[in-house]
Amino acid sequence: MTGVRRDRRVAVRAAGSAALLALLFAGAATVASARDDGARDGGARGGGARGTHSPTALRVPGADSADAGFARDMAAHHQQAVEMSFIVRDRTRDEEVRLLAYDIANTQANQRGMMLGWLDLWELPKTAPGGQGPMSWMTDGHPGHTGDAGHGGLTGHAGHAGHPPRDGSLMPGMATRAELDRLRAAGGRDAEVLYLRLMSDHHRGGVDMARGCVRLCTVGAEKRLAQGMVEAQRSELDAMAAMLEARGAKPRS
Repeated sequence: MTGVRRDRRVAVRAAGSAALLALLFAGAATVASARDDGARDGGARGGGARGTHSPTALRVPGADSADAGFARDMAAHHQQAVEMSFIVRDRTRDEEVRLLAYDIANTQANQRGMMLGWLDLWELPKTAPGGQGPMSWMTDGHPGHTGDAGHGGLTGHAGHAGHPPRDGSLMPGMATRAELDRLRAAGGRDAEVLYLRLMSDHHRGGVDMARGCVRLCTVGAEKRLAQGMVEAQRSELDAMAAMLEARGAKPRS
């Protein structure tokens, strides 16, 4: 368990550090580009890219791009993981589960802030344009089947991140309100098992989404962050399976 957690932390920190540095450089490039544009044409923007006349110009993804879609959807996905982790922290005294929940909440809150920061940097909305629903950036003809037989075997329509969301859930892997209420009402071993099962489902959906970004996103820092998510969450899936087994339980799928 200790070795798995250490490997996961290294992967997350490496991906987060690289993405954060890229974000800082991107911010500097955006400011320089905006200044060049303002001096040249009074602040007018081009249609698909900002600062196309500047050697330091930053190409900004469109509102309906995979880059923007992934940032929006994964930010929402991460928010629920943080919420579930805070719930179980107060529902069990088991230090192993509480430490896992702390790690997940801390990591995903930081990544969520990074993705929302990118949307702010790109001056893009945090809701999908034109009434598009979640996962619309993963449509047919994009990632296709992204199953992982070793971690749940997710396959199917790319627009549903490999499998359709359950009734009442926003995106694949996300818990329903009824499931969150059950977690809030549970305690001790029951809370631990339910949390580990819900978070395993959550991670499988998140891994599939992240693979979609690795394939479709165009911003290098975002692709690297997504790949780091794949590696870290697969490691956590193995750890949670072992924790469930130790409690006489198994993942739901």
